[in-house]
Amino acid sequence: MNRKTIAIAGTAVFALSLAACSTGGDPGAAPSGSSDAADAGEPITLVVWESLEGRKDFIEQAGAAYSEEHPNITIEYKNVELGDAPGQIALDGPGGVGPDVFAAPSNAAGEMVTGGHILPITDTAALGDIVPGAEAAVTYDGQIYGVPVTVDTYALFYNKDLVTEPPTTWDELKTWAEGFNEENPGKYGFVLNPGAYYSAGFGFSAPDNLLFGPAGDDPATPNTNTPATIAGYEEFQSLRDILPVAAADLDAATVDSLFQGGQAAMELTGSWNIPVFDEAGLNYGVATLPAREGFDTPTGSFVNSRTMFVSAYSDYPEEAAAFAAFLASPDMQQLAFDITGSVPSIDMTVESEPTNGLIQQAAYGFATPAIPAMTQYWTAMDSAVQNIWDGADVKTELDAATDVINNG
Repeated sequence: MNRKTIAIAGTAVFALSLAACSTGGDPGAAPSGSSDAADAGEPITLVVWESLEGRKDFIEQAGAAYSEEHPNITIEYKNVELGDAPGQIALDGPGGVGPDVFAAPSNAAGEMVTGGHILPITDTAALGDIVPGAEAAVTYDGQIYGVPVTVDTYALFYNKDLVTEPPTTWDELKTWAEGFNEENPGKYGFVLNPGAYYSAGFGFSAPDNLLFGPAGDDPATPNTNTPATIAGYEEFQSLRDILPVAAADLDAATVDSLFQGGQAAMELTGSWNIPVFDEAGLNYGVATLPAREGFDTPTGSFVNSRTMFVSAYSDYPEEAAAFAAFLASPDMQQLAFDITGSVPSIDMTVESEPTNGLIQQAAYGFATPAIPAMTQYWTAMDSAVQNIWDGADVKTELDAATDVINNG
C-alpha cells in the first residue's frame, strides 16, 4: 500500500514525579524500595502487565533496552490484557502479587483512583504538550495519572480491492453496501461490532451533547437519553438493514475475520488491527467515519490512550515511573509503532497510510471520560446498544440505560 510520512502532535519526554507512595497496599506508608536501592545498584525486578498481541514483543524488547541502560533493573513481562487490568489490580495489588507498572485504558483511571490502586503525576508541567485529548483522557479530579503511550481510536477500514472510494456519509455507505450485498451473496458491504464503543459517535459527536458533559466529568449529566442521542441511535439502528445479523453474532473477532478474509468490504476498527491486516497481506485503506445525516463533518469517535500506570502497591514506584516514562521516549515509541502499528503519543514522524487515516479521524474524536461512572456506562450501554441493533425501541433502551448509569 502507499505510505507517506505524517507527524503526530505530542511531546517527546515525560519526566515524572509521584505523590506519596505505598507498600503492602497502605497508601500512607513510605515505599520499602526506592531510588536509593537503584542508586546503590541493588538488583530490582519490575513486573509489567501488558497484552499479548504485539505488546508482549514490545515490552520485552523495551525491557531489554532499558536493562542495558540500567543493568541492575530487570523487566519481567506478565500477560494481563488491557481491559482486564483495572479489575485485576484490585485483586492482586493488595495481595502483594501485582505489577509495578501496568497498561490499562485511560478511561479506567477514575475507578482505579477511587480504589487507591494507582499513583498520580504531581509534576504536571513535565508532561509538556502531548497529543490533544491524551492529557484529558488521564486526568481525574484535577490530577494526571499515568503515561499515555498510544492514542487509540477507530475509523473506517476498507478493502481497496472492493472499494474504490470510501463513502463520506452514512447514506452513501448504506446505498453502496446494499448494492454490494445484492451482487455478492454471502458477503457484506459493511460490518461492525454493535456495542457502546463503536456506536458512540452516533450519540455523542455534537459539542453540546458530549458524554458526561462538555468536560466528560459530570456524572449527573450522562446525556445518554437526550433527544439528540435518541435521534443518533435511530440512525445507527438503520445500519441493520445492510447487516442483517444479530448483535450476538457480531463480536469483534467475527467482524475482524470477515474483513480480513475478504468477506466484508468495510469495517469499523482501530490501530490494533494494522499489524494483523498487514501480516495477512490485505490491500486496505483507512478513512474517517462517514458523516451523519445533517452533519458536514465526519462522525466522531472515542479517543483514549493506552496508558502505563504506576501501581500504588509497588515497592519501587520511582523506578516504575521511570520505566513508564522510558516507554514514551522517541526510540520506544518508534519501536512500538514498528511492532504494533500503534499511534504514537508524542511528537514524532512515522510512515504509514493507515496511521494517517486514524490521525485524521482522531481530529474529530472526543476523549473517553475517565470518571468512575464509566463502569456503569459500559455495562448499561453495551446491553442497550445490542438490543437497539436487534430491533428494540431506541428511547426505551436508552432510558433504561440512563437509569442504570444514574443509580449505579
